[in-house]
Amino acid sequence: MNWKSVTIGDTCMRTKQRDPRTTPGEKFSYIDISGIDREAKCITESQQLIGAEAPSRARKVVKASDILVSTVRPNLNAIAMVPHELDGQIASTGFCVLRADHEQITPRFLFYKAMTPEFVNYLTARVRGANYPAVTDGIVKSAPLLLPASSEQTRIVEILDQANQLRKLRAEADKKAERILPALFIKMFGNPAMHSNSADPVPLGQLVIINPKKSELKCGTLKDDDLVSFMPMNAIDDRWGRITTYATKPLAEVSTGYTYFREGDVLFAKITPCMENGKAVIASTLNNGVGFGSTEYHVLRARPAVSPEWIYGLIRLPIFRQLAKARFTGAVGQQRVPANFLESFMVPKPGKDEVIKFSEITQSFHLHIERAEQTSNRLNTLFSLLLHKAFSGELTATWREAHMKELLEEMEHQTKNISAAVHEIAEL
Repeated sequence: MNWKSVTIGDTCMRTKQRDPRTTPGEKFSYIDISGIDREAKCITESQQLIGAEAPSRARKVVKASDILVSTVRPNLNAIAMVPHELDGQIASTGFCVLRADHEQITPRFLFYKAMTPEFVNYLTARVRGANYPAVTDGIVKSAPLLLPASSEQTRIVEILDQANQLRKLRAEADKKAERILPALFIKMFGNPAMHSNSADPVPLGQLVIINPKKSELKCGTLKDDDLVSFMPMNAIDDRWGRITTYATKPLAEVSTGYTYFREGDVLFAKITPCMENGKAVIASTLNNGVGFGSTEYHVLRARPAVSPEWIYGLIRLPIFRQLAKARFTGAVGQQRVPANFLESFMVPKPGKDEVIKFSEITQSFHLHIERAEQTSNRLNTLFSLLLHKAFSGELTATWREAHMKELLEEMEHQTKNISAAVHEIAEL
C-alpha cells in the first residue's frame, strides 16, 4: 500500500479570522456549534446577524467545502461541511476550520476522515478542562492521516457517499417517526394549549395522581432484601422515551433518598435540560413491580379515565414542554417544573374509546421503533466498517470487488426496512 503518512494539518490550507463588529451594519450568517446536527453531520441552522450583534466567538471566516470540527467536547463528533450558501460567512471559534489543499486531498475525503472513531478517539484522549473539555486547533491538525493518491481518494469517497446517502435516508425516516405520536395525540385529543376539542377542560390533577406516596409500600408484601428496579436519569432515552437499562437493588438500599414508582407509572424529568429534551417514560417490566430512581422525576399515575400511554403522549408534546419551561422555578442550571404546574394544567377531558385506541397505537409504535432501531444499529455498524477499512487502507480494489456490492445491498436492504416500518406506523 503506497499511502503517505501525514497529519491532517499537512493537507490543509491556512484560514483567516475577522471581527464582524468592525462593520457594525453589515449582515452575516453566524454558525455556532448548536447549529450542527451531530447525527447527520451537517449545519441545520445559522443565525442572521449584523456586525454590531456579533458574539465574541464569531471570528472564523469559512468557505464552501471547509470542514468544521467542534473542538469542544470532541467525543460528540459535531462536524459538518460548509455548504455553498454559507461561503464567506462566520463560524464560532469553537470550531477548527479545515480547508483542504486540493492538490493533496479532496474535501469529502477529509470530511469522512473526521467521522472515524480513530480521529474522535485521538482528540478525546487529548482534551483539557473538566467543566469545558476541549482541544486546540493544533491538536486537531496533528491527528495522523494515511493519504492515498487522488484517484484512490475519489474511489473511496464515491463508496462512502453511497453508504452515507443510505444513512441519511434512515435519519429522515427516524425524524418522520418522531412526529407521528405528537401529531396523532393532537388529532385525537386536541392541542392542550388551546383546548380545541373540548368545551370542558379539566385540571390534569383530576385525571392522574401526581407523585404517589411511598407509604403505600407498607401495604404490600415486599421485604427489605427483596430486589426492586433502580432507574437513574440516564436510563431513559430522550429521543424515543424508552428505558435503555436499569439495575436491581435491595428495597432497603433505595427506599430512602429516591423517587418511588410502580409498574405503569409515567416518569417525567422535571429538571433542565432533561425536561426540554423530552425525558419521559412509562415504567415497565419492573422487578417485583416496583422501582426507584432519580429525585428529579415527577411520577404520574393514571386514574381510570386515562391510561399511561395517554399521559406519556401528553407530556412528550413539544407544546407541553414549552409551557412547562415557562413555569420553571429555581436558579439557572437547576431549574425545575413544580408539581403544581402538573396539578393545575388544563387539558381537554378525553373520551374512553379514544384513550383505548391511542394506547393501542402507542404500544404498537414502540414495538416498531424497537425493530427499526435494531435495523439502524446494523446500518451504522456497516458504515463504521466501511470507514475503518477506507482509512486503514483495507478498502482495496480486491476487497471492493469481493465485498462492496454485497455490503451496499445489505445497507440498502436495512434502509428499506426502516422506511417500511415508518410507513406502517404512519398507517396505524
